[in-house]
Amino acid sequence: MTLVLSLTLALLISLAIEAWEGAEARPVSQRPGDLAVRFAGYALVALFWFQFSWRPWLAGFSCVLTILILTVVSRLKRTIIGEPLVFSDFALLRQVPRHPELYYTRPLSDPRMAVPLLTGLALVAAWYAIEPTILPGEPSVAILAVAALPLMLISVAILSEEGAFASRLARLFPAPSLETDITRYGLPSTLVGYALRWRADRRTARAAALPTPPAREDTPVVVVVQLESFVDPVRLGGPPLPLMEIVRARAAIHGRLRVPAHGAYTMRTEHAVLTGLEPDDLGFGVFDPYLTHGGNEPTSLPLRARDAGFETVFVHPFHRDFFNRAEVVTRLGFDRLLMEDDFSGASRVGPYVGDMPLAERVLGEIRERTGPLFLYAITMENHGPWKPGRLPGIDDPLAQYLTHVANTGRAVETLIAGLEDLPATLCVFGDHAPALPNCRPGFGATTTDYAIFAFGQEGRASPIRRDIGAAELGRLLRDAVDPPPGTPSLALPPS
Repeated sequence: MTLVLSLTLALLISLAIEAWEGAEARPVSQRPGDLAVRFAGYALVALFWFQFSWRPWLAGFSCVLTILILTVVSRLKRTIIGEPLVFSDFALLRQVPRHPELYYTRPLSDPRMAVPLLTGLALVAAWYAIEPTILPGEPSVAILAVAALPLMLISVAILSEEGAFASRLARLFPAPSLETDITRYGLPSTLVGYALRWRADRRTARAAALPTPPAREDTPVVVVVQLESFVDPVRLGGPPLPLMEIVRARAAIHGRLRVPAHGAYTMRTEHAVLTGLEPDDLGFGVFDPYLTHGGNEPTSLPLRARDAGFETVFVHPFHRDFFNRAEVVTRLGFDRLLMEDDFSGASRVGPYVGDMPLAERVLGEIRERTGPLFLYAITMENHGPWKPGRLPGIDDPLAQYLTHVANTGRAVETLIAGLEDLPATLCVFGDHAPALPNCRPGFGATTTDYAIFAFGQEGRASPIRRDIGAAELGRLLRDAVDPPPGTPSLALPPS
C-alpha cells in the first residue's frame, strides 16, 4: 500500500509540474490514452529509482525531482536554442565534464555545482538510513525482484523492433514532432518513445550509394569551410563585414542557408552538407545523425571525392573525441585528419585556435598537394558560449562574437586570395546562428549565410543570390568533384 500511495502522489505531482511548465503553450492533453502514456513515463522513472533503493517514498521523491530537473533543463534549452530535451542529448552528457567550456554550465569543481551535488548526496544517504527497505528478505525472491525491472526494459527494447508492440509504438510516434508529442504524452514518455523508435530506425536501410564517378584527370582543388556560429554580423546589429561585400560581388552563388538547428548541434548541419540527406530522410536519427550510423553513409561527399581520385583531408583544431568525430569522419571517407594535436603551436584567440592559423594551414595543405584535393575544414574560434573573461577587456557577449567574426572574415579573405589562380572551388557556410542574448530561437528561421566561389575558369558571370538548405548545398558540391557532362567544374556560373 505504501508503494502504491507514493507512486500515485509522485505521478500526480509530476503531472502538475509539466502542466505548470507548459501552461498555455503546451497544455496537458486530457485524452485518456494520452494520459495513460504520460503516466507510464512517470511510472518508469519512479520504478527506475525504486530499483536502486527499494524505498517507496525515496523513489517517489526521486521521481518528482527527476521530472522537475528534466523540465527545468528542457525549458532552459528551449529558451536558448528553441528545442526541448531530446533522447540523443543524453549521449552527449559524457562530453560536459570533459569540455565544460563548450556548455552553459560550470565544472563540477565549482562550488556552485559541487555544494548542491554533495548536499543532495548527503540527503539521499540520510534518507536511506531513515526509511526502511521493502526488499524481500528471502534471497531467491530478492534476486528475482531486483532482476525484474532490467528484464522488463530489455524486453521492451527487443519488442520495440518488430511485432505488435513495435506497430503500436509507431502509431504513437509515427515521425519526429517534439512539441506535439510532449504536449500529448509528456517529456519522459517522449524521450523513451523516441529512443525506442530511433533504435528501430537504425536497422532500416539507408540511402543507396551513388554511381562511381569518373576519375579526375585535372588537378582541381575543392575546399569546404564550415564556419562556427557564422552569420552576417549586420543581421545582429554589428558593423558590415568586408567579406560579405566580396561574397556579393564575386561568389558564383550565395545567400541564406537553412540549417537544422539554432545555436547548437553543429553535427546536424555538418551531416547534411557532407551527405546531401534532408532531415526527413533521417527519421528519428535527425537529432544526432552521427550517433545513428556513426559515419557509415554511402552518399557522403568525401567518399564521392575519394572515388573520383581526390585526396580527402579533414581539418578541425579541436579534440578528436568530441562527437566521436575522428572515427565518424574517417568512416565518412576522409583519408587524413588534422585535429587539435596538429595545431599545438598555433595561436589562439580566446580559448580556441584562431581562424587565421586554420586558414594558413589549409593553404599549406593546398600548396603541398600532389593531385586533386578535397579538404573540409571546421573553424573553432567563434564557438560559444561567450562568457566574461574570454577576451581581454571585452566582456559583452555580442562584442566578443563580433571580434571573432571579424577574424573569421579575414581568414576567408585569405583563403580567397590563396585560391585565386588555381582550378579551385571554395565553399564557406555558417553551421548555425550564435546563441547570443540578441539572437534567440526564431532568428532568421534558423538561417545562416553561405557562398560558393569558382576560381581558375575563363569568363565571369554575375553572382546568383539563392537561398537553399544545408542538404541542397551538399548536393551542389557534388558537382565540384564530379561535374555533369559538358561542364568544366561546378555546375554554377564561374566567378
